[in-house]
Amino acid sequence: MAAPLELVLSTDAAGQVANCSVWDPQTGAVLLTYRGGNSTPHALALLGGQYLIGGQLGKNYINVWELQRKDQLQQKIVCPGLVTCLAASPSGLYLVAGIGESIYLWEVCTGNLLAILNSHYQDLTCLTFTDDSSHFVSGSKDSLVLVWNLFTVLQAEGSRGPEPRHMWTQHTLPITDVQCGSGGPQARAVTSSLDQTVKLWDIASGELLVSVLFDVQIMSVTFDPAEYHLFCGGSDGSIFQVDLCAWPVQREKNFSVDQEKVFRGHRGQVTCLSVSLDGSMLVSGSHDETVCVWDIQSKQCLRTVSHRGPVTNAFIIPAPGNMLRADSKPNFPLPRFSKHFQGAEGSDGPESDGIILRLGKHQYGLEDTYQQRAEHLHQLLGESEGKNLSGLVEQLRSRTSELEEELSMVRKINKDLFNFSASIITKP
Repeated sequence: MAAPLELVLSTDAAGQVANCSVWDPQTGAVLLTYRGGNSTPHALALLGGQYLIGGQLGKNYINVWELQRKDQLQQKIVCPGLVTCLAASPSGLYLVAGIGESIYLWEVCTGNLLAILNSHYQDLTCLTFTDDSSHFVSGSKDSLVLVWNLFTVLQAEGSRGPEPRHMWTQHTLPITDVQCGSGGPQARAVTSSLDQTVKLWDIASGELLVSVLFDVQIMSVTFDPAEYHLFCGGSDGSIFQVDLCAWPVQREKNFSVDQEKVFRGHRGQVTCLSVSLDGSMLVSGSHDETVCVWDIQSKQCLRTVSHRGPVTNAFIIPAPGNMLRADSKPNFPLPRFSKHFQGAEGSDGPESDGIILRLGKHQYGLEDTYQQRAEHLHQLLGESEGKNLSGLVEQLRSRTSELEEELSMVRKINKDLFNFSASIITKP
């Protein structure tokens, strides 16, 4: 039998048989299983075409498997908190993870933690990269969607922190899914929310292009490869197909079941959607513990693959050549990932004796290290002035600690108020 051109990766919340199953969408035959734990929704990805990574459900680490060694868990990336979502850049160079309300960015080749982004106010729900790895988009329970320029994030000084390129605030309830189309920085992004809307955005300008209102909450969304249609998974088990090329063009419209197309078959909310490369098949995962493969043209379910728990991830990928070859080995070893922020000069471990490259530093010539600057400053200041400066530093540290405690308390109050308000608004 010829090797499949595309594969489906799916996970469920039970993880009794395997963490992740790999199967042929044409036949439904399971080809590989990766064992060990279970994966969080929106937290399964291929890393550099060499590794499979999945955020452990309810735990503070990320599972790592070599693609061809499916029966053995190879590594765990320990994180400073619960992993709520993650994404790997298509280039394989960077990994981002949502940990609470913060975004952690690692460099894959060194394992260094390059940035911690704290612009969200509630837990992250989804992350995704553009196809050229130049931008990534984050969605959160705070109803915000932020677009990040990767170069800007890498260039920013750790003390100030980078600002997102765009902040989309038009949603009013938690974000449930974010997907990017083709085109790199010129691509379009689509977002879904518990506020029953799906919104289409232009990443280059940040402009809202289309907003579609539904009668149910939308839990997942995706494009077809040509970006002619949106597929939106509802909380009632329905999948709605929205035509983006319908005439006349409406910036805001209500979804009409009579005029649009609906896939029916799931009995629980649709948690994940993915379309094949040729745009002929749609894969959907649901809380009814099934993954369905649909023919988009006829809206018929071609096959159903049962799972042991609510489906948390399901998507189609081009079949990697090394996934089905037992003798294949990764092209690069995965380093130990740091849990603490990596400064420009220092490191948190003994294995950091390599060369650290900082993008853009050549524009300013050679710069003194922080230690050299401190010694120079000490020479300029007298001994008495140095003592006064030390006292001032201690006062600043004490005041900073007090402010951090106050900020933590305010964030907790804000989070409790938001969860209380959201539970009342979404109460059936």
